[in-house]
Amino acid sequence: MNRAPLALLYLNVLVIATCGLIYELLAGTLASYLLGDSVTQFSLVIGVYLSALGIGSWLSQYIEEKLAKTFIEVELALALVGGLSAPFLFVAFAWIEWFQVSLFGLVLLIGTLVGLELPLLMRILKEHLDFSDLVSRVLTFDYIGALLASLLFPILLVPQLGLVRTSLLFGILNALVGLWGTYLLRPILSNKGLGGLRGRAILVVGMLVVGFIKADSLTTIAEERMLSHPIVYAKQSPYQRIVVTQNQQGFQLHLNGHLQFNSADEYRYHEALVHPVMSAAVDPKHVLVLGGGDGLAVREILKYPSVESVTLVDIDPEITSLAKTFGLMVDLNQRALLDPRVTVINQDAFIWVRDTAQQFDVAVIDFPDPSGYSVGKLYTSRFFQMLKQHLSDSARISIQCTSPLVAPNSYWCVLNTLKATGFDAIPYCASVPSFGVWGFAYATMMPSDGAPVELSDAVGELRFLNPSQLKAMFDLPSDIQPKETELNRLNNQALVRYYDQEWSRSE
Repeated sequence: MNRAPLALLYLNVLVIATCGLIYELLAGTLASYLLGDSVTQFSLVIGVYLSALGIGSWLSQYIEEKLAKTFIEVELALALVGGLSAPFLFVAFAWIEWFQVSLFGLVLLIGTLVGLELPLLMRILKEHLDFSDLVSRVLTFDYIGALLASLLFPILLVPQLGLVRTSLLFGILNALVGLWGTYLLRPILSNKGLGGLRGRAILVVGMLVVGFIKADSLTTIAEERMLSHPIVYAKQSPYQRIVVTQNQQGFQLHLNGHLQFNSADEYRYHEALVHPVMSAAVDPKHVLVLGGGDGLAVREILKYPSVESVTLVDIDPEITSLAKTFGLMVDLNQRALLDPRVTVINQDAFIWVRDTAQQFDVAVIDFPDPSGYSVGKLYTSRFFQMLKQHLSDSARISIQCTSPLVAPNSYWCVLNTLKATGFDAIPYCASVPSFGVWGFAYATMMPSDGAPVELSDAVGELRFLNPSQLKAMFDLPSDIQPKETELNRLNNQALVRYYDQEWSRSE
């Protein structure tokens, strides 16, 4: 083997290192999307994967003959297992009860195969390089490959290709490494079986290419199985998987597999979120909406003639774009985000609230449930303290706080954290058929006179709320009463722990 093939083998090291980390990132991301609690899922995936690397390295000592052929076979096996990992996990979540066993079994297998790669390759190269050069060069390209994977995955691959196509693409790359290896390692490969080895490599590449072409169909089948309704829109954003389904009753928005609203009854939720706080505010002119990129809360706010400006802050531009351009959404939100009074800002609300100098009369907080730390930070005492700096003395806020029946500790954790931050917070709840009994909080900067008791005449008749229903929402039943909880702080994220414990028990 001369110097040119060695240089190309280093390129192979770069490719296989990139592929190996991509498979790990895919497993962690999918586990977070499907199971929630991203910190726990990524920690478990990384731990199992690194342990499996050790298993693969240990097993490599027992391979004593046909190193080049074994290396190529490992590449082809990894191409199939790693390349099909994301499609398999989507399907497994929809059809297999023991999903976590499948997930970590797959991570263990991928890690073991990746752990076999470098020891085999280094043993192939040891006859051609000094040991110190061998180790330094192989590990250099290995670490560079890891860096490439960590940069490409969030910036380019997931936003542009999605998880399934990313998985299949890197499976194809692994298979091409195996196929190219039949030529690069030709001087040390036996003629016997070489044609069959190349044939298998071509077959694996072909299978994965077909999967790449059919990726959308495969994903749709799995998601329709999970979500139970036909899919009319699906897109992977840098932040989440966005899926819209439709049935005879209406359409539904799902983020990372979790229902965000059902068009058949979303008005109950959004009227309960918006109108108590807007009716209680005195001549509200400048309104802040945090989250709520679907524009449905903004739709209700714009019913008040005193409103001069609405600032909507939502991290995901794909969601706000959907609300502006997707026909079903535009009709439902009544073109709310196209109204000239509305300013849409696509930024992390935590950072935006910290940096802005704007002041508001009302804040409507419509974040998703705190299923992970990235959202949980938006319910912390630190966030509420920063928000206070941008509210007038007479300002009022409303916030959705998950279900007080299913997750009472989570619900009261939000209320208790608001109160500890200096807000005068009052709990209330409403019935939304798609979600059950749902909890909210109404809060003021100064000590309030109690719960809102009247709806503004300016908005006219609403579909759900009327004066008697408004009063009933603030009259909590016996099974929804205050509980003592930890406060949700940045350094403990108690709310995420409560939420994960309570909702996992309900499933």
